Amino acid sequence: MAAAEMIEEQGESDVPVRSEWRLATWRLRRNKAAASGLIVLIVIALAAILADFIAIEPENHFDISKASTPPFTDGHFLGTDDIGRDVFSRIVRGARISLRIGFTAVGIAAIIGTLVGLSAGYFGGWVDMSISRVLDVMLAFPGLLLALTVIAAIGPGLNNAMIALGIAGIPSYARVVRGTTLAARELVYVRAAQALGMSDFRVMARHILPNILSPILIMATMGLGGAILAAAGLSFLGLGASAPSSEWGLELSNSRHLLRSAWWISTFNGVAIASTVLSINLLGDGLREALDPQASAWTH
Repeated sequence: MAAAEMIEEQGESDVPVRSEWRLATWRLRRNKAAASGLIVLIVIALAAILADFIAIEPENHFDISKASTPPFTDGHFLGTDDIGRDVFSRIVRGARISLRIGFTAVGIAAIIGTLVGLSAGYFGGWVDMSISRVLDVMLAFPGLLLALTVIAAIGPGLNNAMIALGIAGIPSYARVVRGTTLAARELVYVRAAQALGMSDFRVMARHILPNILSPILIMATMGLGGAILAAAGLSFLGLGASAPSSEWGLELSNSRHLLRSAWWISTFNGVAIASTVLSINLLGDGLREALDPQASAWTH
């Protein structure tokens, strides 16, 4: 009888959580802007995955005789660059690099920031004080400046740029997670789990972390576009991807002197960056409204 009551109580406790996520999914589906952003992002992701099938011509294959060919000429959908490489092939394959940079940087920032913020908010005391002081120092620098500092320490390059952007994003996640953890640790069921002798790791993993996933997910989605944009900026400055990579920011840097004679190279790479970041931001806004409608109502 006791076991049946426990199962029944556990089942009842799961209903609000499941219902809340279903309600959030319903809100997200009704948001046309978020749905549009999601569709565009899926198209870009599929283009990156299927780049070898969509763009048959190799990204670094060049033909000087076809240099600076305008769009829709000689079988080149988006034209060619100043040494005869197909712009469409390079943009499609560049999506792989830009998306990989974004997801890697956000993954580093979200995972480390969540662990740091969770530890600071849960344990408090000297642990919280020590972590908060370090975060305050990191937050004193703008994100891009902090990334540039990290790159100056570890050197330029695509992988180092991903690491630098990830490190620069850690403080933001840690501060948000710390604040939500401070509130979550005071909940009744968390106190009950602690009173029953459950280990700190299990309390954080089973009772606190699932309840603070919403702001982490929202920040990760919104931060993805920022990471892609920052990576393009680093590559534009020569601190990220290097030739002959087809990363979008590097392509903008290499073609900026051709705006008058071959405008399509910079234009289409710029459109690729803008459309990707815009679709991610639309999805992030929709996700924020779906998961936290009350907070979204105050911002409008």
